[in-house]
Amino acid sequence: MSNYQPPISDNRYPISVIPKALRPYVDILLFVVALVAANFFWKFTVLGDEGGEQVTWFGIDITAPFDFLAAHIANAVYWVVQLVRDTIHQLPNNILRFDSGSSVRIVWSCTALKQSFIWLIIMLVARGKWLRKLWFIPLGFVAIYLFNILRIALIAMIIEHHPELFELMHSYVFKYLFYLMLFGMWVWWTNSLSGMPKQRNFNPPTMDGDEDAAYPVL
Repeated sequence: MSNYQPPISDNRYPISVIPKALRPYVDILLFVVALVAANFFWKFTVLGDEGGEQVTWFGIDITAPFDFLAAHIANAVYWVVQLVRDTIHQLPNNILRFDSGSSVRIVWSCTALKQSFIWLIIMLVARGKWLRKLWFIPLGFVAIYLFNILRIALIAMIIEHHPELFELMHSYVFKYLFYLMLFGMWVWWTNSLSGMPKQRNFNPPTMDGDEDAAYPVL
């Protein structure tokens, strides 16, 4: 007789209670649910105007950390861009202006705190070993921080001579690249770092009378 292997599970997500048809997709389902839930929670609870004058969470003023990070990111983006362009100037209120006349302003929504929050929720929900999450979650924060600075720097350099491309770059191209990066980090975690055993397909019984083949391997 072959060794019986119990259904794959961890302490929080017993695979045996999930319909068999969905078991191969449990990780991606958790990812999607966490992504959507975190996004909607942020959208409807963290509120601020486009000018970045005030940010609130359930009516509580949380503007200060956003102001600090917006100023820091403006400094970082200016430093990155001026390495390759000597036509950029840093003005008050986190404004970066080029000699061409194009300019951008770094506001609270440019801080990537939303993406960091979404990443945290994704990883808290994801299956895997907690000791590994203790270092992988902060690694994700660092990656988000660096990608955000690069994102804003590239957008700024693109609109120096093509300001008409701002909406496309800001609201579509780099926005979805940001989420693609989050997905890539999650794939890396799920496939290589989570420590969760891989699920295997059901093996149907054969017709040659082999009784051992009648046992499903989950």
